[in-house]
Amino acid sequence: MEFPDDLRYTKDHEWIRDDGNVYTVGITAYAAEQLGDITYVELPEVGTHVKQGAHAATVESVKAASDVYSPVAGHIAEINEELEARPELVNESPYDNGWFFRLDDVESVQLRRLMDAAAYRVYVEELTA
Repeated sequence: MEFPDDLRYTKDHEWIRDDGNVYTVGITAYAAEQLGDITYVELPEVGTHVKQGAHAATVESVKAASDVYSPVAGHIAEINEELEARPELVNESPYDNGWFFRLDDVESVQLRRLMDAAAYRVYVEELTA
């Protein structure tokens, strides 16, 4: 399973990437696989402030509905509106076209506390053992 090295990860299976002035957030390939075929994504409102670990979005699949939590505190700067029409992008391209939202005003100290790809890989291996 793919876990890109340039991302940071949470135990709830969200990822976050530093894209310069903003931080892009999505769910991991592992999470997408566990959910099955994604049928609906509810995204946050642009301008909303989210706290670290707070509910930010919802994803529904043929198997279940699941909350998506913000990996760090920040302001929602942008949402991936394409997911409203094509939620399957989360399954097809979880790290590229299937992102959920972008944050600005992120607290970098919180970012550094998240797992790197190697630690997340070990975490997932322990879950599936």
